Amino acid sequence: MTVLLIMAIAMINNVVAQQKPDMEKQLSSKEQHIVIVAVVTAKGDLVKLKPVLNTALDAGLTVNEIKETIVHLYAYAGFPRSLRGLQTFMVVLDERKAKGIGDEIGVKASAINDERSKYERGKAILEKLTGVPETGPKTGYAAFAPEIEVFLKEHLFADIFERDVLTYAERELVTISVLAGIGGVEPMLGSHLNICLNVGISPDQLQQFIEIIKSTIGKIEAKTAQKVLEEVLISKK
Repeated sequence: MTVLLIMAIAMINNVVAQQKPDMEKQLSSKEQHIVIVAVVTAKGDLVKLKPVLNTALDAGLTVNEIKETIVHLYAYAGFPRSLRGLQTFMVVLDERKAKGIGDEIGVKASAINDERSKYERGKAILEKLTGVPETGPKTGYAAFAPEIEVFLKEHLFADIFERDVLTYAERELVTISVLAGIGGVEPMLGSHLNICLNVGISPDQLQQFIEIIKSTIGKIEAKTAQKVLEEVLISKK
């Protein structure tokens, strides 16, 4: 077990360190660790998750930023993965406290002072993310199952995305990390890669994201994500 933990820590440090020197085109250290925490939690590898969480804290992420990352991903990977991630994080924090390590808690989510309904707030946030007006008749799954369209607007984009502990860009990094990790949801991954571009994440940074996925969980997931990214970038030309 100790050997596995040491190897996992070395892997994380290698992923973060082996980046190109042009920092303007790179994900920040915080963003890289958000990707790693999200994808390992989504995969359910709790042995690897412990050193991942320790390294993220050592890199300066606050307790609330990591909690928010793990909470956010339940919308895409389910409660079981999220809850097990939070339970593992609790253990890590207790172990660090026992060693005399004091981690920064960080800011809490701001209170929402908006009199619009959650549906209207969620719709407005989705429009900001996609750059596409939410008008016209419902089609596809939204027409087939109107309830889930309401749940998405009210819960995912209002209750979750509206929380300001993480930025929209950071939440999208969590989202694409989970989608790349669980696999089989390439259309949704493509949609969120498009959103990443809309919220200011560059193609170079998305390419770096894929390299992190490759180094963290494997070549298969990275190869699939690479194909989806290439299709998204071609569609932008």
